[in-house]
Amino acid sequence: MGDLIQHPALAAQPRLIHAFSTLALGSMRRTAESLVTPERAALLAQLGLDAGRLSVAGAVHGADVARIDEAQGAVEGVDALVTDQPGLPLLATFADCYPVVLYDPVRVAVGLAHAGWRGTRAGVAANTVAALSREYGSRPEDLVAGIGPGICGRCYEVGKEVATQFADGVVRPGAGTGKYLLDLAEANRRQLLEAGLDPAHVHVLDACTKESPELPSHRRRPDGIRAACVVALR
Repeated sequence: MGDLIQHPALAAQPRLIHAFSTLALGSMRRTAESLVTPERAALLAQLGLDAGRLSVAGAVHGADVARIDEAQGAVEGVDALVTDQPGLPLLATFADCYPVVLYDPVRVAVGLAHAGWRGTRAGVAANTVAALSREYGSRPEDLVAGIGPGICGRCYEVGKEVATQFADGVVRPGAGTGKYLLDLAEANRRQLLEAGLDPAHVHVLDACTKESPELPSHRRRPDGIRAACVVALR
């Protein structure tokens, strides 16, 4: 695992730029001094993107989506961003929650969602599909989705109060722990299928943040370090 992780299916799209950072590039968390930290600037430079045109999702663990037509800096109160403008990087940060990238190769539009358990339960992935359709005329069956990396269903322990909010098949009892194991990747995959995506176009990356020392994980080490997912159009 190098500085960056990519979904092979998304990397095959010639108009799409995307990547998920590893700890090799440092923490992607915002500082009080600047939205564009040196670590974020280095990530964007590596992808050939202009840091001055950055828009960043506020990540409040909700399901609201914002349309981005020009650089907006910090976009507070939303967990997903969509754009059809080339060269406008969209960024969100993660440390066990899942990035969900949605790309429309027909209309040439892209969306990025931040999906923790609250956002997943609230339907942030489906809302992003709806936003692409509403704003750009995207058809769900044309979309290509990349989910992850994030904390896997073997590692993500939750209490009963969280487990009961999810359907059978994405949550199961833990082994003698009194806790439950929640598969957020599968929950988001099912949500995208229900939103109309072709199953062959939904790709889950086999990379668990808690199991991978190269990735930040709040469950493994709650130190505030974050990775970033960046998407943009050529």
